[in-house]
Amino acid sequence: MSRATVHDVADAAGVSLATVDRVLNNRKGVRAETVDRVHDAISRLNYVRDRTAANLARGRSYAFTFIVPSGGNSFMRQLEAEIERAKPASARERIDLSIVTVPPFEPEPTVRALEGLDLRSGDGIALVATESQIIREKINDLIARGVHVVTLISDVPNSHRTHYVGIDNGAAGRVGASLLGRFVGERRGRIAVVAGSMVLRDHVERRLGFEQVMRSEFPHLTLLPTLEGYDDAKTVEIALGALLKDHRDIVGVYSLGAGTRGVVAALEAVEAQQRITAIAHELTEHSRKALVSGKLDAVLVQDCAREVRSAIRLLRALVDDEPIAESQERIPIEIFMRDNLP
Repeated sequence: MSRATVHDVADAAGVSLATVDRVLNNRKGVRAETVDRVHDAISRLNYVRDRTAANLARGRSYAFTFIVPSGGNSFMRQLEAEIERAKPASARERIDLSIVTVPPFEPEPTVRALEGLDLRSGDGIALVATESQIIREKINDLIARGVHVVTLISDVPNSHRTHYVGIDNGAAGRVGASLLGRFVGERRGRIAVVAGSMVLRDHVERRLGFEQVMRSEFPHLTLLPTLEGYDDAKTVEIALGALLKDHRDIVGVYSLGAGTRGVVAALEAVEAQQRITAIAHELTEHSRKALVSGKLDAVLVQDCAREVRSAIRLLRALVDDEPIAESQERIPIEIFMRDNLP
């Protein structure tokens, strides 16, 4: 059976094409009973609107901006590369994607970057944000102006942002604890936790989830205070290296942010004296090599290509006032070990 067209809807409802167009675009000037007839025809014919064709006919276009932290975080550079890869396909649907990089961990540069954009009602922002009051207020201001905002990777839930794109970071922390506790087994000792910065909500949520499971299921293991490495490999290497030398009873390391190269370097420096289980996040060139060599035991992964596609779909649905398929936009937590590397 051929797909129903707008002409079929008009014929079935006994109205003109112009009237169907007004109903589909929620414009005024159509009587309520006529609106009901059009919607009844849409339902009976299972008509699905081709938004791309409609927007092409009207010359409509979209402008979506991704705000991404700069610096040496390999995962963020992967994210940036995936946005670039999405540009050609998006352009064919009249979606203009742009990327703005800002210094990580500090909210002020992000606010300045947002204020420097020429944003109009109907534009969209996908924001990797540091959680702070000034970021919340800026998001709320953008929403009030009709700019659509989704948070990406790290959430700002107390703002008016419309949607969050990313994994459940609390669950990721719990998974990390379950893996680490099982790998360590009956050995007693301390667990080191390395974060980028505890001003990032995703890192706070991972630490909280990790601590919940470690304390409830592995009470023979003692958690040390979180090291903040600011996603810098050398900073992580020095801080974790000093911690490993001070505490010879460390049996596990959970690296919940970036800086994996520093974690591996610190582990290599003490591997002859201590047997340490290590769990990290994000599959990069460096974490892959560490898995293969046995320096890391498992890596928790979120698919940044999928997250970019999800952010684009969500922003477009928001602009078009279309329903969002929540199940389609869930980002799963993947677990990679040496034996199942892609």
